[in-house]
Amino acid sequence: MKKIIIGSIIIAVILGVLGFWYWQNNDYSKEVLKLEILGPAEAKAGQEIEYTVKYKNNGDVRLEQPVLIFEFPEYSLINGSRRVEIKAEELGDVYPGEEKTFTFKARLIGKQGETRTAKALVRYQPKNLQATYQSESSLTTVLSDVPLTFEFDLSSRAEAEREFDFAINYFSSIDYPLTDLGIRVEYPDGFEFISSKPSGLDKTEWDIAVLNRADGGRIDITGKLSGDLGQQKIFKAVIGIWQDDEFIPLKEVSKGVEISKPQLSVIQYINGQSNYIATPGETLHYEIIFRNISQEPFQDLFLVTDLTGQGFDLNTIKTQSGTFTQGDDSIMWDYMSVPNLKFLDQGKEGKVEFWIDLKESWESGKRNATLKNIISIAQMQEEFITKVNSKLEIIQEENNSIITWKVKNYLNDVRNAKVTAVLPSGVDLIGNVSPESESSKFAYDSGSREIIWMIGNLDGGVGVSEEGPTVSFQVNTSGGTIIEEATIIGEDQWTERFISSTAPPLNK
Repeated sequence: MKKIIIGSIIIAVILGVLGFWYWQNNDYSKEVLKLEILGPAEAKAGQEIEYTVKYKNNGDVRLEQPVLIFEFPEYSLINGSRRVEIKAEELGDVYPGEEKTFTFKARLIGKQGETRTAKALVRYQPKNLQATYQSESSLTTVLSDVPLTFEFDLSSRAEAEREFDFAINYFSSIDYPLTDLGIRVEYPDGFEFISSKPSGLDKTEWDIAVLNRADGGRIDITGKLSGDLGQQKIFKAVIGIWQDDEFIPLKEVSKGVEISKPQLSVIQYINGQSNYIATPGETLHYEIIFRNISQEPFQDLFLVTDLTGQGFDLNTIKTQSGTFTQGDDSIMWDYMSVPNLKFLDQGKEGKVEFWIDLKESWESGKRNATLKNIISIAQMQEEFITKVNSKLEIIQEENNSIITWKVKNYLNDVRNAKVTAVLPSGVDLIGNVSPESESSKFAYDSGSREIIWMIGNLDGGVGVSEEGPTVSFQVNTSGGTIIEEATIIGEDQWTERFISSTAPPLNK
């Protein structure tokens, strides 16, 4: 029995030695084929990065039939398939000590702080063995930044049940054109969507076909909020990219809005219109209507309007119940002179009014001329901007039967300006148009006896402080009226209205 036990021990030792020797000579793990992926530990979203896949035969046996499989990280921007397989025909056998390298390029997308992992695998057969072995490796990269500006332009307060506007701004600093982008908005409970510019796929989603570097845009949204006074409402938005029918977020923003109590609505009419276009020299009749849209009455109110703009002739202000304060250019109405300011019940409205003339002209060349008045009542303010037409002027002069037209344009740019006038019977146009540069713009209809000077575009302020467009032409007359009144007409580019003026006839 003792001999049997000893013999068993000896056999076990021999088998262990043989097994260890076999294991040592057939170990084809990573120690034999070393596989690694080299690449950045951090990268910006959309930044082009390069992965280097290296493998080396550290053993003393040739490795045959190798196959390399590289898998790009999820949500990569690449040309082609996410999984790349390089077969033995291209790789060739891997001899002892031999090292091979392959590179792959991609752009990673996702939110800041997310990770993206690339993977590599090599399958092979050691020479003279039928078994297939494989080595694997991976590399994880952190998205350190997303070079997109994405933010709300949204007030921190909004009155309940009153329309308000907000916007979403976006801008790309990524050195690569992004396509198939989308923006989604999540509204809080109690929000009523009214409109947006541009229009979206629906009330909550917008597509962006392409966004190049240094390009951006804006989505303007109008809506209403309902809720309890002081309640916080959270607006959320996300910009992302569509890939294989999956929406991949890039940036998210959120902002809270506190519901404030509605108070007063204020509207204004000028000469009976809410969007009036003013003209230098005319009289403006302002009507300011205020209405209580809160749940409680207002008492002992003051209403003040501040007038801003050099076009106002403040010496012409007329008002029945208001008080004009020189120096601060304001008109004030108080509860002692206006009954509806003394007590304004829920849903009720009141009105104040005043009249003021505009100056015939003011600082020349003031393009995009406007008038502004700010109305203050019950700790709220409303600003109203009124566009003002330019003022055209045509001057007729005569000297020795030579008629000269001079043009002035005081304010905004004007396009397609022209001057027309009619020659009376018995007056003939000789011609002699000067300067020569204007002759091609000068025409005469012998049937209607109308002269037309097609001036073209006029810059704001031209002809006011220095010589402007001028043309002269000669007529033949024996006396009396030399030329009827001249009319200049053109389209104001700021107000998009046609404006005109006339010069009286000339007599000899």
